Amino acid sequence: MFLKNLDLQFDLDVIRNRGREVVRTEADALATLEESLDDSFVAACKAIYRLKRQLVVSGMGKSGHIARKIAATFAATGTPAIFVHPGESAHGDLGMLARDDVLLVLSNSGNTPELRNILNYARRRNIQIIGVAARKNSLVVELADIALILPTVREACAVNVAPTTSTTMQLALGDALAMTVMDMHGVSKDHLLALHPAGAIGLALTPIGEIMHRSPRLPLVGRDAAMPETITVMTSGCYGLAGVTDDSGLLVGVITDGDLRRRFGVLTTAFAHEVMTRSPKVLAAEMPAGDALVFLNDNKITSAFVVEEPGAGPQTPLGIIHIHDLLRLGLN
Repeated sequence: MFLKNLDLQFDLDVIRNRGREVVRTEADALATLEESLDDSFVAACKAIYRLKRQLVVSGMGKSGHIARKIAATFAATGTPAIFVHPGESAHGDLGMLARDDVLLVLSNSGNTPELRNILNYARRRNIQIIGVAARKNSLVVELADIALILPTVREACAVNVAPTTSTTMQLALGDALAMTVMDMHGVSKDHLLALHPAGAIGLALTPIGEIMHRSPRLPLVGRDAAMPETITVMTSGCYGLAGVTDDSGLLVGVITDGDLRRRFGVLTTAFAHEVMTRSPKVLAAEMPAGDALVFLNDNKITSAFVVEEPGAGPQTPLGIIHIHDLLRLGLN
């Protein structure tokens, strides 16, 4: 009923175009922000990279919401970080800030009065301050050791009041700092997995060697196995394929449902090595589950054997992974 009334009161093209205008305004601001990054950005990255304890991020109002997210992003990518509310800081939370920290403060105006206490506290204890603001002549910039000046742009708000474009730039700048410092630390997928053991990120980064089906349940036959026997192994395995191994147990081929259809006329008399696809597509045991799902989709296959090191010639199959295993776990 609401949507029906909305159609009567508003031009839908006007609504759609306004939405696009907001996105375009913020995208243009981000392009301007990109061009503005200079040696101060480099100095800020180095300061965070070299910190001995933790990054403390603070901001008030909408800038505070962005500050919380920035702290979370740093913490999730290898840099210890916390958010300290500037209002609460004057009631005991200043104790969260210590000499070996770096303080990152966000304020669009740069003159948010609630920030004065935490800024002065950091100055008295020689704690390095990175200030983010849009005004050069402001409290935050004045007290900062490193100042990151946001470009002066209009908010996406029609009356240029509601924090929109400015907070988008703050968020992007925080991501730029966090990702750059992450690269400086050389944070790998293994580090990220340790920090994200649960949830979609943890699952996507989990090596398939930890979730694959293992022996003795693998559908394997020898090179000289008769095809009726091979089809029985394929059917019992429920993976839609069988692996063919040589006398040393090394994987030399696979037989899929497609191979069966292509050689249907000789299946009663043929042997596995005559029907198999040689040099099969295989996965590395260390491949993250998210990458494995992409691999299966890109190659239009539903399952594949897992080996130690693909491309190193025939290897002993360690396991098998089916696309349904990954989808049931929640990957998409």
